[in-house]
Amino acid sequence: MSGHSKWDTIKHKKAINDAKKGKSFSKVSAQITHAAKQGGGDPNMNPTLRLYIDKAKAVGFSNDSIEKAIKKGTGESGDGVVFEEITYEGFGPHGVQLVIDALTDNKNRTVADIRQIFEQVGGNMGDTGSVSWNFDTKGYFEILCGHMQTSEKYGEADFFVEDNPEEVELNIMDLPGVLDIHEFEEEGKKGLAIYTGYDSFGSVRDSINKLGYVLKEAELVKEAKVLKSVTDEEREKIDSAIEKFDESDDVQNVWNDLE
Repeated sequence: MSGHSKWDTIKHKKAINDAKKGKSFSKVSAQITHAAKQGGGDPNMNPTLRLYIDKAKAVGFSNDSIEKAIKKGTGESGDGVVFEEITYEGFGPHGVQLVIDALTDNKNRTVADIRQIFEQVGGNMGDTGSVSWNFDTKGYFEILCGHMQTSEKYGEADFFVEDNPEEVELNIMDLPGVLDIHEFEEEGKKGLAIYTGYDSFGSVRDSINKLGYVLKEAELVKEAKVLKSVTDEEREKIDSAIEKFDESDDVQNVWNDLE
């Protein structure tokens, strides 16, 4: 299995400019609310919530906004907002297969938006199973080969302490459910991209947290079993279509079968 396409996608997402920050705020707010509803509002006891809080801070989400999003999830705000995970599927330009994961508080609004985007890009929305048969769902993690340590000399400021990358990889390889590991480097820090079985996602995430490594990403990914080859010109049109879906506030991920 190749991890290069996934890593390239993540680097691309990290380069989103400030003009799209408003969209990021809407999405991360929904993620925080949903995570708090699923696993509670204490980030120390809810690793998924903690990860989304870190992502929110990275895009400039204020502490007040984070607190409000958490309270929506735990029901403390009293507004009764409930987010639901929904997956849509269909065909985009040049027959590319698309699987779209959404997080929404209004299914009727979201399905209408997704169907309209399919029409705009010259594709068509499919029935359940029309595309998803070709996709495997796996766990995906990114960790840095090190841990955060609090400086006693300088108070509460945390700093990164690098661990031996080979030892980290050996520790991760021993975890049940790990399928594949790829090395990467980010801002001078060595890291690992880790694939797991779908059923092992939760246990591997908990084990990584117990080991103390810095967790950068933790999500379920969908990878096509049979890949489609397209020309550069066709790819440009497909990329434009995917971007339209990604611009929707409700859309969390768009998966495809491209090589």
